[in-house]
Amino acid sequence: MCSASYNLTEIQRRIDEVQRFLSITLSIANAHTVEFYTHDAWNRFMAVPPQEVLSTVGSRNDQQREPEHKANESEQTGTTFGFCNDTNRLVDTRELLQAAEAHSLPGLGVCMSRDELLQSLRGDRCESSAPVASTDAELVPDEFMNSKKSHEVKSMSEVVASLAQCCGVKQVIDVGSGKGYLSSFLSLQYSLRVYGIDSSSTNTHGAQERNRKLKKFSRAYQKCNKAARAQGEAAAPSPRKAPVDAEPGPDGDGGAVCGDGEPGLPPDAEPSDGRRPEWAAGSEEELFLGALSADVMRPPPRRAPPGGLSDEERQRRKRENLERKAQNGAAGVAFSPLTSYVTAETELRELIDELEDAVVVGLHTCGDLAPSTLRMFVAKPELAAVCSVGCCYHLLTEEFDPARQEGASGPRGFPLSRYLRDRSWFCGRNARMSACLALERVSHGQGIQMESLFYRAVLHVILRDHYDCFRSEKRVGNVYSKCESFVDYVRRALRRLELDESKLSDGEIQGYHHTYRPRMGEMQAFNMLKVTLAPCIEGLILLDRLCYLKEQADLSFTALVQLFDPLLSPRCYAVVGLKRISP
Repeated sequence: MCSASYNLTEIQRRIDEVQRFLSITLSIANAHTVEFYTHDAWNRFMAVPPQEVLSTVGSRNDQQREPEHKANESEQTGTTFGFCNDTNRLVDTRELLQAAEAHSLPGLGVCMSRDELLQSLRGDRCESSAPVASTDAELVPDEFMNSKKSHEVKSMSEVVASLAQCCGVKQVIDVGSGKGYLSSFLSLQYSLRVYGIDSSSTNTHGAQERNRKLKKFSRAYQKCNKAARAQGEAAAPSPRKAPVDAEPGPDGDGGAVCGDGEPGLPPDAEPSDGRRPEWAAGSEEELFLGALSADVMRPPPRRAPPGGLSDEERQRRKRENLERKAQNGAAGVAFSPLTSYVTAETELRELIDELEDAVVVGLHTCGDLAPSTLRMFVAKPELAAVCSVGCCYHLLTEEFDPARQEGASGPRGFPLSRYLRDRSWFCGRNARMSACLALERVSHGQGIQMESLFYRAVLHVILRDHYDCFRSEKRVGNVYSKCESFVDYVRRALRRLELDESKLSDGEIQGYHHTYRPRMGEMQAFNMLKVTLAPCIEGLILLDRLCYLKEQADLSFTALVQLFDPLLSPRCYAVVGLKRISP
């Protein structure tokens, strides 16, 4: 049974199951890696040796999935999900791993596959059961994208085109369109009228130029295919690759953009040589993510909300959007990139004069932009369907965050559903950061780079012991990529923090390294448990979004769908919804 088959009550029951599991285990995910030694995290949470954790995790990765775990009754075993009921410390690693697997989205059985979704959309739910129409010659996206982006765009575009056909619409609104890959492919391959909205004018300018090149590439590609068919060749020759991106980023995907979402974060793809790039480092939080996760590397630039824009900037954006519309209309372009900050309250008709009923989509929209997309879909009658793939959970705002500033305006990104809001559920920033981790990649050998995390945690001990200092506005994360040794690292970090490095000799600094090096296995084992819990935290966030859609009265179809291969794209789940089609 998949999420489309579950009713609201059944989804709420799944949320209850995950909540119960996380109420026991979330403290591990919220433990700060930088404070691992200063807060003695291992002894606080663990009653087993690190070698046991590492060997159990390793053996689980090498075995096939075990039957779904059912929590033992506390009075029989004295444990809950592997934690001792008296001490709240982990005593049974295998029990925890089995419970974590059972409380992930695959373990809960709440997701549809992409093929199941397409079959459902092309069945009796739609006016036409015919396959989605496309242009004469199929574009091959990896001709102008890296393999990760090609996989995402091709998989998602077919789903979006099927949603459009199911609803009988020809327009798509791509929220957080970024560099415009998905938008361009939808317009060129499926002849849909796509409006890509991004808060960065740099992105929209670049997307327009990139679309021009892709359109030229598309014509050449189709011309070659037609010529090949005319000559009866078995396969059409592929045209020379067009130089779509002149300034590729570290992952080969043209700069720091998170998926096709908001600017400022690179996609969740590791550098091809497996090394952590220098620019990936930042604060202690970013250091943790840079080493453990692949889809969160550095914070985005601050997005100015409409109220924060000057009159001059608003007029400039409006003028640029009008000029771009005129140019696209004259050229018959089916993709229009627009610059605007988007919230659920955004009036789409003020941005799009020709707005008709449309499908709203978002591919790896960062933080609050994903829940804002769902709120927009529910609130706008002109939006007939939604397909939203979020990412960067650490950038979500939480309504019940104890540290939330008083007077903060606007709806929060989590929780979205009435069900979780009524329970005042709160995850915590470190737990949301943990939700970004890529379990499948770690399980397949793309392991944790521990050295930089170890250096930072021991530096924290030195700061506590000698400088009565724990936090600083200055970031030291990128120091690791430049250092030659632990002593060099500490001295560079102290200079960055503007602290007196003469207080410590090289021998004293090295002594800290010798003291804590034997305990490095504790940190590695602890972080492997964080990776194991990541799918459960992500699952709760996504179940909350699905529950929000199921709470709406006018939706005919809602589902969580695994669109992508998690090895290629760890943020692989889409939230899909359709409104009832009027006769």
